[in-house]
Amino acid sequence: MPKIYFDHISSNPLLPEVREAMLPYLCGEFGNPSSLHDWGQAARDAVEAARAQVAALVGAEPDEIVFTSNGTEANNLAIKGLALAYGEKGRHILVSSVEHVSVLNAVSSLERFGFKLDLVPVDKNGRVDPADVLSRLRPDTVLVSIMTANNEVGTIEPVSEIAHLVHERGVLFHTDAVCAAGNIPLNVQNLGADALSLAGNQFYAPAGAAALWLKRGVKIIALLDGGFQENKKRAGTENIPAIVGIGKAAESALKDMERRAEQLEPLRDRLLSELPKRIPYVYTTGDLSRRLPGHASFYLEFVEGEAMLLWLNSMGIAAGTVSSCTSKALKASHVLLAMGLTHSQAQGSLTFSLGIRNTYSDIDYLLATLPGIVDNLREMSPLYDRFMKGVA
Repeated sequence: MPKIYFDHISSNPLLPEVREAMLPYLCGEFGNPSSLHDWGQAARDAVEAARAQVAALVGAEPDEIVFTSNGTEANNLAIKGLALAYGEKGRHILVSSVEHVSVLNAVSSLERFGFKLDLVPVDKNGRVDPADVLSRLRPDTVLVSIMTANNEVGTIEPVSEIAHLVHERGVLFHTDAVCAAGNIPLNVQNLGADALSLAGNQFYAPAGAAALWLKRGVKIIALLDGGFQENKKRAGTENIPAIVGIGKAAESALKDMERRAEQLEPLRDRLLSELPKRIPYVYTTGDLSRRLPGHASFYLEFVEGEAMLLWLNSMGIAAGTVSSCTSKALKASHVLLAMGLTHSQAQGSLTFSLGIRNTYSDIDYLLATLPGIVDNLREMSPLYDRFMKGVA
């Protein structure tokens, strides 16, 4: 039985060159970057080299990069740190209804300090209309956060247009680019944001390495109290092996991004077009034209996503349903509900996120395997039985 991984939106394997770059810092190189001796200076040099590599990935300057432990921390630092730093200007925060829970929950936590959360709706493809953002801006709006690309449905948002409109009103703009950075071209000079979150495990770096880009001159309140690491924006001894890894992975992503997209898009498109032909009552989710290169997502009526995932896993296929950060909650996806799906439709969601090791034979195996799984599950579904009998 083959072993096929279609859950790259959750995490990715290390590239060989990334592993090689990290090895010295897992063995002989163990210095603390804050130390003044040679061991410490070697570690400091490694951190700064990685900082330059990550900055280059998004067209930034090295001193604008703040390393964090993951995308959730980067989003929390951006949302809370910016809101608290500029709170005297207002307490209204505007985010889309399909943001990652690390953004939604970060804003919710700020409500205890008098901030107010307002949600921007999306269309049936999960796309934010810039006009809707503009219409919801208020004199007391201090921050807008709209993700660059959605992790559940793959839709790429018009963040540059939104950032321009937001800045015309003198409001800060943050984008969660965790699923986009390293996978599609991004340049903060053109994007128009004030802050951008990214995570290495989305582009073949180790988990535990991420970053926040913060535009020069933009203030932020650090969330961790301690030393003076990361230019006083994030206290704590740096994870040197992971930081070296994200740096090397960023360098590889910048060099190979176009080639990777050319490899992944035909695989993605075959899956998007063929799966609804093989199984009745299957529908794609997300924008078909503005979509991450390796992202294919669906909802299947009369069957639950968790059951399909478990059965697929027994057949050697790893896939996803709702965000991995909420998968244990067993609730309908807030993203799909915001797009207009019912609870029962949202609970039948499946996401296949492809990586550079996937092949056409992997797609063909999935297309041959999933129809039988769905047939078996629907045979056990009273909803499907009632539907087939025409019972309301």
